[in-house]
Amino acid sequence: MVRTQIQLTEEQARAVKKMASAEGVSVAEVIRRAIGKIMRADKSINEEERHKRALEIVGKFRSGKRDISKKHDEYLEEAYRR
Repeated sequence: MVRTQIQLTEEQARAVKKMASAEGVSVAEVIRRAIGKIMRADKSINEEERHKRALEIVGKFRSGKRDISKKHDEYLEEAYRR
């Protein structure tokens, strides 16, 4: 491992300490995990692949409703209220 020094805002430091305490790990471990997530996300699928995958699922699911294109906002609001 490589030792490094970082500066956090007061809010960030409190949040990281709280997470570390809740998980029973060190502050350094919380920060290493966060950096690991960022690194994995960076290697995730690119925009073109994401678009291709989204288009592949179009029409594969049915709600039974015939007015989704007109009332989609109402249905979303109803779903989020649940």
